[in-house]
Amino acid sequence: MNYLKFTQYAYLIAAILFAIDGFREYNAGNKEGAYLRLGFTAIGVFMFFFRRKFARKFEDQNKKP
Repeated sequence: MNYLKFTQYAYLIAAILFAIDGFREYNAGNKEGAYLRLGFTAIGVFMFFFRRKFARKFEDQNKKP
């Protein structure tokens, strides 16, 4: 289950990329597309923290005798 440590960072990287693209769209005048991408940013950040908590919970569960 070592991959759980890395998948949480994939969500964070995707959130950063969506944020950059969202701000570019907002400055270009496409506000609907920008809001959609910023919504994906919020979901990516949420998933990062959710997966992080889940991975820690899973590790703690496996360490207990």
